[in-house]
Amino acid sequence: MIKSKTAKLGDWVVVFLCVLLILICLLPLLNIVARSLSTATALVRNEVLLWPVGWNLDAYQTVLKDARYVWSLEWTAILTVICTIWSMFMTILCAYPLTYDHLKGRRFFNTLIILTMYFSAGLIPNYLLLKDLSLLNNPLVLIIPNCLSVFNMIIMRSFFYGIPESLRESAELDGAGPVRVLVSIYLPLSTSVLATLALFYAVGRWNGFSDALMFLNRREYYPIQRLLYDILHSSNSFEVSTQEGFTTPGLAETLRMATVAFATVPVLLIYPWLQKYFITGVTIGAEKG
Repeated sequence: MIKSKTAKLGDWVVVFLCVLLILICLLPLLNIVARSLSTATALVRNEVLLWPVGWNLDAYQTVLKDARYVWSLEWTAILTVICTIWSMFMTILCAYPLTYDHLKGRRFFNTLIILTMYFSAGLIPNYLLLKDLSLLNNPLVLIIPNCLSVFNMIIMRSFFYGIPESLRESAELDGAGPVRVLVSIYLPLSTSVLATLALFYAVGRWNGFSDALMFLNRREYYPIQRLLYDILHSSNSFEVSTQEGFTTPGLAETLRMATVAFATVPVLLIYPWLQKYFITGVTIGAEKG
């Protein structure tokens, strides 16, 4: 079928918008990497845009030698793995029972869960609750409060709805219980949505810092984004230089950019491995929701 001129023009508009969005996302990252690899003199003179000037690795060497940054990266990686596994367990545990039509109170629980997406007690009641639970300044405050996303649960529940009920009925006729049906039928057929939601949870935890900012004062449990927040929001470059043992503001700037790169690169390395599952999971979940 030959496309009309209007259709071809529409395709070119879509391509232009996609390229524009790619550049909007890519250019700031290139600027960060270029500034982290440039000399202090080039940064002070504002000579760096998208390509390093001078190729200086001092900032990366400083970050790798500093025990605070290394431990913060390690702790954030450990925290991300724990939170992702725990969140996936809670999401499955919540979504799977709601697929049973004969579950008593199913409609009530569905409504109650969805209401939490629109109504929240607010920050102060949440703070007081965590205080009463003795979670303030406790590393568990980074794991327990946000272990379940209602949005992700709805995606998984919708995906489970799309699995033919005849498979479950045949397994139940063979004597399989709900847990066996989940482990043997539902989870093996849900690889794409599991990988998608795991990516959502992992990226959300890796990039999270607000909970550490509001509920955690113990520096040894700061995730990398919280540590990066402190560096980027210091009063001025000279202060950062003094704290890190530098006396040149340009060196402090390279240190900031190197820290940002360290916090960003791991997610960029993981995403390509999960991209095919991500696309499939989102698409199928949308179709069957």
